[in-house]
Amino acid sequence: MSILCHSNEIAEGKSKGFQLGERFVFAVKKAGRIYVYENTCPHLGIQLEWQPDEFLDIDATMIQCSSHGALFKIEDGECVVGPCSGQSLIAVDFSIQDNQVVIES
Repeated sequence: MSILCHSNEIAEGKSKGFQLGERFVFAVKKAGRIYVYENTCPHLGIQLEWQPDEFLDIDATMIQCSSHGALFKIEDGECVVGPCSGQSLIAVDFSIQDNQVVIES
């Protein structure tokens, strides 16, 4: 079990990246819900962010890969535009405990 952060540290419509040993993950808050994914593009296996904590497109409505611009739905990680269309980001199991975002594994 690993604590990522307090749930309030991820602002509405924003994202935040984390490193847990050798593992890289990121969280997004949309409509008050938090989503956590592995920080790996299914197309090239590279990290997604443009710069630290920048995982979203300009409108903050989709997750965007910095390498080739693929767009992923925040709610389920499905790629809807780009070379990995139809593939998905890997969701990370987590829970909220005492307002902390906690990774289960």
